[in-house]
Amino acid sequence: MKPKKKRTRRIGLLTSGGDCAGLNAVIRAVVRRAVDGHGWDVIGIRKGTHGLLARPVEAEELKPGADDASLLRLGGTILGTTNKGDPFAFPMPDGSVKDRSREIVEGFHALDLDALIGVGGDGSLAILARLAQQGDIPFVGIPKTIDNDVARTERAVGFATAVATATEALDRLQPTAASHDRVMILEVMGRDAGHIAIAAGIAGGADVVLIPEIAWTLEAVSRHVTELRVVGRDFALVVVAEAAHPTGTDADALKQAGGIGHWLAAKLGATTGAETRVTVLGHVQRGGTPLAEDRLLGSLLGVHAVDLIAEGRTGRMVAWSNREVIDVPLEEVVGVPHVVDPNGPLVRTARGLGICLGDETEG
Repeated sequence: MKPKKKRTRRIGLLTSGGDCAGLNAVIRAVVRRAVDGHGWDVIGIRKGTHGLLARPVEAEELKPGADDASLLRLGGTILGTTNKGDPFAFPMPDGSVKDRSREIVEGFHALDLDALIGVGGDGSLAILARLAQQGDIPFVGIPKTIDNDVARTERAVGFATAVATATEALDRLQPTAASHDRVMILEVMGRDAGHIAIAAGIAGGADVVLIPEIAWTLEAVSRHVTELRVVGRDFALVVVAEAAHPTGTDADALKQAGGIGHWLAAKLGATTGAETRVTVLGHVQRGGTPLAEDRLLGSLLGVHAVDLIAEGRTGRMVAWSNREVIDVPLEEVVGVPHVVDPNGPLVRTARGLGICLGDETEG
């Protein structure tokens, strides 16, 4: 008689990297599907991989509650998270770094877990995938990042709410820009990719959008702002991703100026004579009540992640593609950033709307 295949009974769940809206929807979905759907135990690991470094391990059993629907409305993550301390080069108090990856693997096994679900961005998923391989841990990843730069998924949890926040900021900046004849510059997050900037810029009616994927110059931006003034409009809205550095400009100069937004404001004021103001949206993009889209996406991906473990299909990341929940091998995700396509539909649309992207190409 063929022996029965062992069924997973205890799975770990952690959130890692920067927080964003929709993480609690993921947690709720994983717990409901695992506990109610499969009869498993779910162990929530606190503070990301730092919880597995602690002794005793910082973890708690998660169970569905009568009021757990309130999690859908809650920003942040009830498990806590961290975006510091690479376990393979962990900073120590004496200034040295130490490989503490073995301690994390030991922490996982100390919880007597059969599998792990990790919710993270590109950096976190790369670390978790490496830990899983080293420790022979059945692992499934769920993509979350406001930057939307995880490969093989059209959307990551948190992106939609971040774009809506940036768009609302433009909605609020436009009337005051028009009232005072000012150039309003909105600096948004986007460490490596300009997805928030291009999406919010189109949705919020920006005149200029600057992203790291398209080389741009101060001269091109100044010329566009001046042309607006020539045709009788004395105000403008500019959206710039934090990593969108102009061609030929030293990064240290931008840092000394307080970031790209402040640098651009000073330069545009000098070259165009316009009065400029800067809003750095910063961590406001991460917080707040999740949009329905992020709640829905988190729920879809959370359920599918649990079902993958039930099928014994680990070493994968769940994703959203072509209006379907799919899953892809982790090796197709790690180290492959998803950036804005300079020839893609968003850029073509921006050009078609007359939005200046800071290069010499006109719509």
